This record gives sequence, structure tokens and C-alpha cells, in this order.
Amino acid sequence: MSEKSKRLALDFIENEKQFHLGFLPTEQSNPLTKNLDKEFAHATADGVKNLQSVDRNVLAMAKRIFASEEFRKLVDAGVKTIRGGGKIVFSGCGATGRLSILLECMWRGCCAKMPEAKPYANQVFSIMTGGDYALVRSVEFFEDYQSFGRRQVQEMGMGTGDMLVAITEGGETSSVLGTVFEALDRGSQAFLMFNNPADLLAEHLERSCKAIRDPRGCVLDLSCGPMALAGSTRMQATTSEQLVAGGALESVMNRLLGREEFDYAADFEKLLGELESPASVEAMADHIDFEAEIYRSKGLVTYFANDFLLDIFTDTTERSPTFMLPPFRKKDDTLSPRPWAFVKNPLLSTPEVWAEGMHRPLRCLDWKLQDYIQMGAPDSVQNNQPKIQAGELLKFEVGKESPQDRSVTGHDAAILVTVGTLQNNPAVFKAFETIGAQFAFRKHLSVGGNGGDFAVVCGLPETPLQLMKHMAVKLALNTISTGTMAALGRVTGNWMSWVDTSNKKLIDRATRLISEIAGVDYHTACIKVFDAMEILAKQPQGEEKVSVVQYVLKQMTH
Repeated sequence: MSEKSKRLALDFIENEKQFHLGFLPTEQSNPLTKNLDKEFAHATADGVKNLQSVDRNVLAMAKRIFASEEFRKLVDAGVKTIRGGGKIVFSGCGATGRLSILLECMWRGCCAKMPEAKPYANQVFSIMTGGDYALVRSVEFFEDYQSFGRRQVQEMGMGTGDMLVAITEGGETSSVLGTVFEALDRGSQAFLMFNNPADLLAEHLERSCKAIRDPRGCVLDLSCGPMALAGSTRMQATTSEQLVAGGALESVMNRLLGREEFDYAADFEKLLGELESPASVEAMADHIDFEAEIYRSKGLVTYFANDFLLDIFTDTTERSPTFMLPPFRKKDDTLSPRPWAFVKNPLLSTPEVWAEGMHRPLRCLDWKLQDYIQMGAPDSVQNNQPKIQAGELLKFEVGKESPQDRSVTGHDAAILVTVGTLQNNPAVFKAFETIGAQFAFRKHLSVGGNGGDFAVVCGLPETPLQLMKHMAVKLALNTISTGTMAALGRVTGNWMSWVDTSNKKLIDRATRLISEIAGVDYHTACIKVFDAMEILAKQPQGEEKVSVVQYVLKQMTH
């Protein structure tokens, strides 16, 4: 053990207590899924049903929130903002940042398709910590700095007449709280949405307390208990936020168009029941078994889609930090390992994918050294400024280019994902048939449609923002991707024991995981984490990253 790693560990233990988050329900183990790995080992369908059981906690929360005064205020403020010519801006980081972008694109997509909604198209925006680039690949440590969130609000030009909806699963993400403070200081309305008890956050975390207790803002406490996979807030936490924020945004659109509003709690309950049906469970279990076998054979999986590409993109991107899988790589990168799973549109080029999917120009960050200095960024960022500009984002070929790069092992699979009826876009099927011919395996995942190799059966109502379609895709893919990793042994109990340590929250999570599994105290586990981080940082480029947790546990076993 080096003196450097020991010093960094002790500093984290003593001086970074604001990132010691084991007291939060979203960071704890859910008793419903404590034997998740054993359930999947027994039968994949049993594992699927075990994962789904926790989604019922979201339903209980939804019934409470949709009937609340806070939700009514959120919708009323949204309608007033749009009618007054102002902006509604969603902000988030990681999974909630991707959700913020999705919400904006749902709004813009509705306005593009409905002539009566077109005048409102350019009034909903999103702030993703790290910019649009972070939709594809996480920008390490950006979430730890409030100043970064403040700068993005400034660049958005928010002011009086505008409205911020900040979304942070834990309720403590610094960059997202920074957007709240800056928006309020600039005279905007601000709503803060999170998934831990407000009183608990206010009691333990100063930065959360400041935002929660600020009388200028409005808080929506979406607490729904621990995640099905401990700490994996991309699951029930983001599901609840997508349901509530999406329901609010669609309610705003319905009022603007003079349409009847929906009972989203009832719609969500119906959807859960359909996803829990034997036919849907079997379809998702079969998909998990198929995808897991591809990876066991060292093959690659590529999802192809046109509609709902952003939803599929989100789930696929988030597998990397959650389960230590190789992240997406750029077209000029021949050293990094290919990602296990990737997403492509068989009809459009990469620039066209972003233009048609976003319904707006890319919104990436072009910060220079002076910007990082002004924001108080650490030396590690100033000396190695991340390449997160639009040109870098376009290097990820998510269009129809170079499918041969995904069919190189002889065991690779192309999976077409459709949502709703098969007649939506015949051109997608034709393009997929042509591109898919070069893959060893071709499958069709249908969500809410008829037919397909894996048919997830559910009724999907047609609404302005298509909220329940987006919810169905999220729930199905979360179950499939998590189940696949459980089947491959990347889950211990219900903990994601292959976790990246790319920010302070994840360092704490890795430490607590080692402490629990190995039976050592937090202090000992933390020192071992920092020691492993230093050793693994020297890993040659081109190799798949090694999990710090797995490395430490193996060393302790020896």
C-alpha cells in the first residue's frame, strides 16, 4: 500500500463525509430482493419476478404524489410558464440527466408531430451535467461540483419567467443542486424532485438542507424505498421521476391543447400488471437468457431502433458504470475494447440520428481552461480537460455507418427493438434485414406490439408525449439489462458488485459494499479501495477495466 493511497483514503474518510451516503434508503439493500442472485440462478423467470416486485413501491408513491398539492403546483406553474413565453428547464446528472434530455425530446417530438402544439416547441429545455456528451458517456467527477451546474444555468440564460425542474435521485447531487441555487438567484421558479425522505436529507446533508428549506422553491419527495439492485438508482428512482415529471409535462401539454388530463397512477398500475403477466415475464426471461449467452461466447449485442432510440440508448449507456462494462467508444478509437452492447439506427446517419431524435442542435459544453479555473475545478480537471464537445459526440457512430464493427467475433447479435404495432415503419424492418444479415444472430424485441422473438405484451395508449410507451420501454429494458448481469454473476445478493469508482458517491458505495461482503469496518475497506484505484489506474489501455470491488475482494480472499 502506498502512502499516497493511504493519505487519500484518510482524507476521504475524515473530510468527505458529505459523500458517505449509506444512511439513505436509495443506497441500501432492499429486503424484497436480498436473494436476487439466487433467484436468477434458480430460474430466470423467478429473477424477473423478483426484480419486478420492487416496482410496486413506485406505484404506492405515484398515488400519493399525483394527488398532492406539490404536483398541482408543478403543473400549474408549467402551464403559466409556457403561456407567458418562458422556458421549462429540466436538470439532472447521470440517469436523471439522461431523463432530463428525454423529457425535452418527448416535448419537442410532440410539437413536431402535432401542428397545434408547434408554437410551444422551443420552450422546454434540459441541462445534463457534462452536456449532451454525457448522454453517451459519463464525464467523471462533474457531479461533485455545484459550480458546474450553476454555469450551465447561466449558459441557458434562465431568468424571471422561467422554471427549473431539478431531478436528483438521492437528493444530494452537487451539480444538480447548483442548478437550483443559480436558478433561484436569477429569479426563476424552481422545483426539486428526489427519492429519499426530505427530512432525512435535511438532517444529514448541508447542501441538501439548503435546497430543501429554501422558501423560494418547491420540493417533491418521491421516496419509494431502496432499489431492487442496491444503489442502482437508474431503476425505481428514475422510474418514479420519469413517471411524475413526464406526467406533469404531458399534463401541461394537455391543458395547453384543451384536452382531458389522464390518471397516470391508474395507467401505471395497469402497465405493471401487464408486464407481470406470464407472457411478458417469459419474453423478458428468454431475452435475458439469449443475451447472457451471447456475452458468455464473447460476442457483442447491438440494438437497432428508430423510434424510442433515446430510451434504448439510455439503458445501454448506463450498463457501463453500473456493471463495469466497456463504455461506448468513438470511431477513431481502436485501442479501447468494444462495448458489449451498443445502439444504432438502421435508417439514418449519425448526424441525422441526433437531429431527428433531439429535434434541436446538440447542446454540448465547450469550456476552456479559464472556465474551469473560474468554477474552481480541481487540478485533475484543469490539467486534463475532458473532450466533451459536439464534434466528439459525433464520433460515436450510432447511425447506420459501420455495422461491420459490431459483427467481428462470429457470435454477435443484432436485436431490433420496436414499440407498439409492427406497422409503424416498414422501412425499419427492411433496413434491419439488410444490416442484420452480417450478424450471426438476429432477433426482434417487441414492446407492446404483436409478434417478435421476444414479445413483451402490454397495451400502450396514444397520448401527446407517449408517456406510457416510454415507461414500458424503460421498465422492460431495466429488467432485461439487470437480469442479464445477474445471470452473468455481476450481482452479489442484490448488490452490483461490479461497480465503477468514477465519483465520490461511487467510492463510498464501493467501500460500503466491501465492508458488508468482507465483514471489515468502513475505515479498512476505504483504504483498500484507494489502494486498488491507484494500482488499477496503471492498467494498460485497451483492456477491459477491472472492478475495484472485485479486485479488493479477490485480494482479501488470497
